Amino acid sequence: MKNLMYFLGSLLCAVAAAYWLHSWLAEHNDPGYVLIGFGHWSLETSLTVFAVASVIGFFVLYSFFRLLGVLLRLPGQISRRRRNIKFNRSQEALIAGLFDAADGNWERAEKILVKHAASSGAPLLHYLTAARAAQSRGALDKRDEYLQKAAAQSSDTNITVGLTQAELHLSGQQFEQALETLGKLHSINPGHARVLKMMHQAYQHLGDWEGLSKLLPSLQQHKVLMEAEVKLLETETFSRLLKQAAERNDAEAVQACWETVPDHIKTVPGIANIFFAAMIAAGAGEKVESAMLKQLGRHWDDTLLVLLANIETVDPVKQLQSIEQWLAVQPTNAVLLRVLGKLALKVQQMEKSEQYLLKSLNIESSVAAYQLLGEVQFIRGDKDQACESFKRGLLLASDEVVGNIEAVTG
Repeated sequence: MKNLMYFLGSLLCAVAAAYWLHSWLAEHNDPGYVLIGFGHWSLETSLTVFAVASVIGFFVLYSFFRLLGVLLRLPGQISRRRRNIKFNRSQEALIAGLFDAADGNWERAEKILVKHAASSGAPLLHYLTAARAAQSRGALDKRDEYLQKAAAQSSDTNITVGLTQAELHLSGQQFEQALETLGKLHSINPGHARVLKMMHQAYQHLGDWEGLSKLLPSLQQHKVLMEAEVKLLETETFSRLLKQAAERNDAEAVQACWETVPDHIKTVPGIANIFFAAMIAAGAGEKVESAMLKQLGRHWDDTLLVLLANIETVDPVKQLQSIEQWLAVQPTNAVLLRVLGKLALKVQQMEKSEQYLLKSLNIESSVAAYQLLGEVQFIRGDKDQACESFKRGLLLASDEVVGNIEAVTG
């Protein structure tokens, strides 16, 4: 519309100029004279006619070239219009596909997204959403196909496709595949929080505690987890590693694993006990006996005391005497008295063993104390009392089992 106004304005000005020229020439009674020669040809006309013809010729040529330009640009304009139509349709398809996916219409969402992905301004989003829809309906082959197409639309350093792929593998319980993808992403961006968190989840599900232990510094450095969560994860990871080392029944492997445990985790209650129990089970209890005594001196622990009493030592009498020293600070500890009764039984001090066990039972009844007391009484020849002790132990054990069942079911 604006170009048409310019054209009409220019034409009007040209007509006005021609009229003014004609009037001016008429006033002087001189129409003017124009002669144009070309070879054997010549053209003679008045100045007014020449001016009018020039104006008309100019506008004819102008209109011709304008029309020619429009015709030359027409194919491109038609092509752009078609692309715009396809783009708009793909945008509408993307919105419709997202709504269908949100409503759980997975198959319909998948079809509409893939159909319009090629003409979309964001084909990556189409294929990734279609991959999620395919997994949601259990079509894992289609999911992988769409992920490959999405990867073809992405650059080598773009980790969006890999993140989606790893996330889908995790939700599909395909933890090895997820770790394979996450390993590649980790090499591209070692500090990416989401990559680190998914690696942590995959390692936990696989029970790969060694891999998780190597990941822990990155989780803490990049603040992927809160400090309290990191400490809990460290505790679980290194306790699991110690238990795995204990299963090999190799004292050297247990010791090597213990040396990898950070100092602040070694002080967590219960962690040292796993190490001590593993060393005792591997037949290397005497190597950690002094460390156990130091630990018990710093912090009293009934479990640690029981472990200490299980060490097979070459001098059990000395072992009994060293633990008897704790009676001065723990005179009413039922576990300590039971342990002393067990150690006294080991060195054949039957009377002392019976006294310790009876004191322990007076303070707190336990199945282990009744069993030990029954053994002592049986060895001493008091079979009726031994049977009574064994009976009380069995009744106490059955009561504990019933109580546990009621706690679970109730």
